[in-house]
Amino acid sequence: MRQIPPSGINLFQLIYRFIREYEEKSGGVKALNLSLGNPDLIPPQEVIDLKTRFAQDRGIDSYTYAEDRNLNRFCEGLIETFTGLKAEAYPHLRYTPTAGIKTASALLPLACGMHLRDRKKFHVVTHLPAYDVMGTWTSSYFASNRIVWPLSAETGMKMDLGALKTALNTAQVERPDLIFVIRPGNPASQGATREEWVSLIEFCIERGIRLANDGAYTTLTNGGHVTLAEVAKDYPKLEWIELYSLSKALSDPGARLGAIFGSQDFVEDWVLVKGNTDSGPNPLQMMAYGELFKDVTLSKKLLNDTYEIYKKRLDLLVPTLKKAGLKPAGETTAGFFTLWKVPNRAFGIDLTQGEGSHSERFNRLVIDRTGMVGVHFTGPTGEPYIRYAVCFDILEPSARARFEKSAAEIRPEY
Repeated sequence: MRQIPPSGINLFQLIYRFIREYEEKSGGVKALNLSLGNPDLIPPQEVIDLKTRFAQDRGIDSYTYAEDRNLNRFCEGLIETFTGLKAEAYPHLRYTPTAGIKTASALLPLACGMHLRDRKKFHVVTHLPAYDVMGTWTSSYFASNRIVWPLSAETGMKMDLGALKTALNTAQVERPDLIFVIRPGNPASQGATREEWVSLIEFCIERGIRLANDGAYTTLTNGGHVTLAEVAKDYPKLEWIELYSLSKALSDPGARLGAIFGSQDFVEDWVLVKGNTDSGPNPLQMMAYGELFKDVTLSKKLLNDTYEIYKKRLDLLVPTLKKAGLKPAGETTAGFFTLWKVPNRAFGIDLTQGEGSHSERFNRLVIDRTGMVGVHFTGPTGEPYIRYAVCFDILEPSARARFEKSAAEIRPEY
């Protein structure tokens, strides 16, 4: 007998089902998969060469548990390459490797002591719309309290401190235990500015709130984002963590490798919980990337080369969807996602009534008519959104022709 309701299906598992259904019904015609949030690329040759080299290493460190050991100065190299900061220059901060952001972020409430108190009095603030792993863990798996900090198309999906204060006042919570954000965002690929971080940091210090940022898309930008670390390093009273990953940065999600950087007490609390959760990332992967990051110039070039591929695709996708009449929910300043307001009508069909959410009805209809697959999201007050990503080579001539034709057929009406 199932112990977990099937209604709890992950959104992206549902999208995979939509794709299978379309391809079966279409007689094998492949979907235009603009839903994929994982790289369709592989790491650069320089990375592959280093992995091959370190695979020949016969030292015990290459084959035993890595735990929280920082092999080959991996963390220092990643942090400098991703943020420009020399981590060793900040003795009040700490860093450690991780086996990926998703698992690492799920441990954050425990690192904030949720299990040591009445979890019904424990509060985590997260955004909506969002890739809502933290919201699921907080409100469902941990059965504690999640407060929604709404993102709005009216403010371009930026972090609006006024909206946060309103959400806390409505929840009658003065001091939540953790504020968790995703910057650059998912599904809204909006970076953060220094001014946004300063306002949020000063608010967190004033109320004694811990702050964490999922920085999975940190490097996928050409100046449209300031990392939390670049600002938080100057606020010794702030308790904070920023999480980084190689998954999107260098197209290597299979490496299951990243790092966290932040205030000493918060990181040490996290390490304590992590020690009872996993045995650390793959040591060979860590050593290979540590070697790469010793050449900061080369590392930054490879990161930029990766982003440029997505940028060229975005430069086709965004104008094409705007020309077709879709309205953006916010401009893409980082990452490889685009987020759009869902129309009330498409293909001449009313989408305001029917089964499922408004956004799901739109996604299903577009898939059925064109094979173009997105990911549907619903905002905190029911606003329907659709996310289209560029982890699919829409610049390939036949894919481009099909995409442009599909977009023109939607005929959105708001």
